[in-house]
Amino acid sequence: MTRTTPDPAGDTPGSAESHPLLARHAEAQDLFGDRVHAVRDDQWGAATPCAEWTVRDLVNHLVSEQLWVPLLVRDRCMIEEVGDTFDGDLLGPDPAASWDTAARSAREAFTAPGALERTVHLSYGDTPATAYCAQMIADLVVHTWDLSRAIGGDERLPEELVTFTTQEIAPYAGDLEKSGLFAAPVEPPAGADAQAALLCLLGRRP
Repeated sequence: MTRTTPDPAGDTPGSAESHPLLARHAEAQDLFGDRVHAVRDDQWGAATPCAEWTVRDLVNHLVSEQLWVPLLVRDRCMIEEVGDTFDGDLLGPDPAASWDTAARSAREAFTAPGALERTVHLSYGDTPATAYCAQMIADLVVHTWDLSRAIGGDERLPEELVTFTTQEIAPYAGDLEKSGLFAAPVEPPAGADAQAALLCLLGRRP
């Protein structure tokens, strides 16, 4: 990434928008956003592959995740400072518009000069902003499939995002089930492609 003179706040301005990680993040956000805008009015209460989550619950989860980004990356808040700010329903009467607003705020925070060079304070400890962004991408990709299946949408994921997410998740896939947020991995079917293998790793049944 191009480096210039550090700014007074200690960040390094540069061509953040050209960073390959940010390109993947934007692609993943856009993909999930397309599915959100495809949800029909009668589908918000539909079940999803995520146990006990409806379509509305799933989208609300992703909206919450996007809203955390400015506070953690831009404002460098501690988890305790944010507290339960984003608990409860965040979608209101127009879920798609709520998603758009939240997604834009996260993208602006990650693409700000020097943002990816920072350290963010997550629940499990201080983490490079690049690692945080990579985790966000993986979550968006997997939940795009969840939402697609729930609403009968296109379940195919872009090959580049599948590869990125597999590489991101593989090192800690064994710990995801312990978190209680993911089901146990399932055996991929014979001849499974890269997308099916990724979904099975995360307890989905493609």
